[in-house]
Amino acid sequence: MATGIEAMVDLRRMTAEDLAAAHDLSHEQKWPHRIEDWEMMFSLGSGYVAERDGEIVGTAMSWLYGEDTATLGMVIVSPNAQGMGIGRRLMDAVLDDLKGHTVMLNATDEGLPLYRKMGFEPMGSIFQHQGAAFAVPMAELIPDERVRPLGNKDMDVLRTLARRATGMDRDKLLDALVPGAQGVVLTRSNEPVGFALFRRFGRGYVVGPTIAPDTGGAKALISHWLGSNSGIFCRLDVPEESGLSGWLDELGLPCVGRVMRMTRGQHPKADPELRIFSLTTQALG
Repeated sequence: MATGIEAMVDLRRMTAEDLAAAHDLSHEQKWPHRIEDWEMMFSLGSGYVAERDGEIVGTAMSWLYGEDTATLGMVIVSPNAQGMGIGRRLMDAVLDDLKGHTVMLNATDEGLPLYRKMGFEPMGSIFQHQGAAFAVPMAELIPDERVRPLGNKDMDVLRTLARRATGMDRDKLLDALVPGAQGVVLTRSNEPVGFALFRRFGRGYVVGPTIAPDTGGAKALISHWLGSNSGIFCRLDVPEESGLSGWLDELGLPCVGRVMRMTRGQHPKADPELRIFSLTTQALG
């Protein structure tokens, strides 16, 4: 039984009516999420809130990808409620729902010690780049390579490429993202080998997910969006091993933050011939 200070805080499942308060919490942390971003994430996943005296002081969410894999994110505790074990209780509640699943998350430096204690292992860094690019050179395409607009008949292609690149079933996520996004497909010898979405998020736009067979292909996809949206605030979250961080710095999108990618359980087995070069969001992966 919870005693003392823990008894002052109740945990319950998140509802749609909690999203405005959850948005206020993320704004308090200076996170860029709009209420529309919270609504989209809630439509795809589930979560818990911590409540004290009728006020929501903490959140945590998760998203399922197939039968055995999930991501966990939006773990927030209000500054005036920290030091009460709320983050740990929220994590315990979410992970209890995810028993038997491999769980992935992206950890800030502040959250890293807790996640290590809970069995998460580091897998590498994610760099957050953002800004407005004003002069993006045209991508150097290899022979028989082109970047074309996403077509009405490309959804099966996107689903297949995402499954191969991640080792996870991301169909539901893509079905939710594509109607509100613009997309381009990378082809080689007329065969689709990658894609990138461009959509509203936070303070501007996000380029992601970006999936490609190599760095050159990823640059071709990302250059399309940055070049055709010159001067517009854009964000990309790129894995350290992508090789894109220095290139984005040069384009005028400096690195403004870093998180640690972590996994608890067996990491999904992806196709080594495809990679994720920019995330959908840090929470959704």
